[in-house]
Amino acid sequence: MSEVNIEINDRKYRMACEDGQESRLVSLGERLNGFVDGFKGEFGEIGDNRLVVMAGIAAVDALDEAEEKIEKLRQELELITSQGERLGGAHLELEKKFAKSISDVARKIEVVADTLEKTTKSNS
Repeated sequence: MSEVNIEINDRKYRMACEDGQESRLVSLGERLNGFVDGFKGEFGEIGDNRLVVMAGIAAVDALDEAEEKIEKLRQELELITSQGERLGGAHLELEKKFAKSISDVARKIEVVADTLEKTTKSNS
C-alpha cells in the first residue's frame, strides 16, 4: 500500500491506496477540491462539512448523468448491432438469390449455345 497527501478545502489528508494508483487518487482529490472551491466561490464560507457534502453530491450527480449516458449508448449499440445482424442475414439471402439467378441464366445460355451449335452443324 502506498500513501499520498491530498488537499481538500485547504486541509491536507493522508490517504492510502494501492501501489500504482497514487496519481489517480491525487487527481480525484483535485477534482473533488475543484467542486469544493466552486461552491465556496458561489456560496462563501458555509462550513467545511456542508461544502464537502455539496461537493460529494455534485460529484455523484455527475456520475449519475454519466451512467445514464452510458446506458443510453449501450441501448443504441444493441439496436445498431441487431439491425446490422438483420441486414447481414438479408445480404446473405440476396447473395443466394443472385447466385441462383446467375446459375439459371448460365444454363439458358448453354441451351442457346448448344442449339446454335447443332443448327450450325446441321446447316454445314
